[in-house]
Amino acid sequence: MGQAVEANADGLIGPTHSYAGLSPGNLASSLNAGEPSNPRAAVLQGLDKMKRLADLGLPQFVLPPHERPNILFLRRLGFGGTDAQVIERAWKDAPTFAAAACSASPMWAANAATVTPSADSADGRVHFTPANLVTNLHRSLEHQQTKRALDALFPDPARFAVHDALPSVAHLADEGAANHVRLCADHGAPGVNLLVWGREAWEPWSGPFPARQTREASEALARRHGASGAVLARQSKAAIAGGTFHNDVVCVGALDTLFHHDLAFEDTAGTHAAIR
Repeated sequence: MGQAVEANADGLIGPTHSYAGLSPGNLASSLNAGEPSNPRAAVLQGLDKMKRLADLGLPQFVLPPHERPNILFLRRLGFGGTDAQVIERAWKDAPTFAAAACSASPMWAANAATVTPSADSADGRVHFTPANLVTNLHRSLEHQQTKRALDALFPDPARFAVHDALPSVAHLADEGAANHVRLCADHGAPGVNLLVWGREAWEPWSGPFPARQTREASEALARRHGASGAVLARQSKAAIAGGTFHNDVVCVGALDTLFHHDLAFEDTAGTHAAIR
């Protein structure tokens, strides 16, 4: 068993942080839409949280804010002129697209990528796949810059494999580590990778909120990373209908402990049995 340390990653909140209500199924996002934001206070709160974790002995990575507004995205939608003119025209003619281009949502590092540690991968490297986040427009703009950040943080190809996001189609909708829990006896020991999905790629979906992770995306991640001990479990439809847009809202785990809500999974007994 190799020596290993688990580290935490947080996203740094950018200056365009706002409450734009861009995320269907996220009840807090919807309820706070239009409220005034304070980016400076938010980034200081985030840094304070990171410092507290570091003081408790948890190694801490900081993911930088993404370039916002995303002028290139707006130019691709036909807005021209100087950068200032692009933003002004977008806010006038297509305010929802402008809000998406300004979103500071990359702060939510739980959706940045899925990670498989070297102890679980077929080639002994740490594998990262940035999440394509295709369910929501503003989040689908993130994965390319997330990959660049991960490439910079983990540049040694002998030890790390930073992949491109899965193809950006609804059939392979992927929301990253928010739907992944790793359980193990020790961080350096082989473990169980619990990958939670909400719908199948070709399944008709009639819930009040979208299921953001497909089974096929989770399967592709396990194949790509060569992840041993992969367990795929379906998130309960009741949880999604209640506003549980990611499994980490109702389920967390570390080492040999899994803590979850009674309605986290469609088949709780089967999920427990597969993990054991």
